[in-house]
Amino acid sequence: MEWSELIRIWAIVCPLVFLGGLVDSVAGGGGLITLPAYLLAGLPAHNAAATNKCGNAFGTFLATGRFLKRGQVHMPSAIAGGIGALVGAWVGAKLNMIMPEQVLYYLLLAVVPVMAVFLIFKRNFGTENHSDAFSKGQLLTMALGIGLVIGAYDGFFGPGAGTFLMLAFTGLCKFDLLTASGNTKVANSASNLASLVTFALAGKVLWAIGIPAAICGIAGNYVGSGLALKGGAKIIRPMFFVVLSLLVIRLVYDLVA
Repeated sequence: MEWSELIRIWAIVCPLVFLGGLVDSVAGGGGLITLPAYLLAGLPAHNAAATNKCGNAFGTFLATGRFLKRGQVHMPSAIAGGIGALVGAWVGAKLNMIMPEQVLYYLLLAVVPVMAVFLIFKRNFGTENHSDAFSKGQLLTMALGIGLVIGAYDGFFGPGAGTFLMLAFTGLCKFDLLTASGNTKVANSASNLASLVTFALAGKVLWAIGIPAAICGIAGNYVGSGLALKGGAKIIRPMFFVVLSLLVIRLVYDLVA
């Protein structure tokens, strides 16, 4: 690939990966911004998906480290969720081969607006941590189930999986949004690492694009995780609406395109 072509691709991809990393570190769903960036730059679909993992994974690792350093992660449930997500993603990929995607599109178009309305009226959602209402065993079981279900969604379809993980950790496990965000980072790190290794071994990652994108993703995740850790629910809640709106736009576009 010639330098002029690389510079053109970097100019398109790098700013959007920075923005996607910022959004993803706060409320998940950064892939709704980053994956289209690679396609817009003209990368083939398989290379776009693979290089996207390279661009996003290292930023997610950094954001995870910041949450761990601040103690904003419930490690037992985060690890259980990560294991569940790995298994669920494999199941989801298998389902993708036998089930029409349109079924999930229509289901999500019905569910996402309901989630948005819930967040609007449930203004105290995720402001306090009530996870102590459950035993350790109950939390681990729920986290494993969350990882399995949303991991399957991630393997089958993908966009917004981080957001759904965060909402599930908050709504079901009753973590506050900040802890739920930390747990989501751990689960996402596990699935991103597995995906990146798989794509890299298959020779699908375009490293000349992926490495600069990864640097921008790290910068975006650094800024975004700092905002989340300082602002907590006040920062995370509004970003949910941005991500859910992007998801609806993506679903409608894919259905009519």
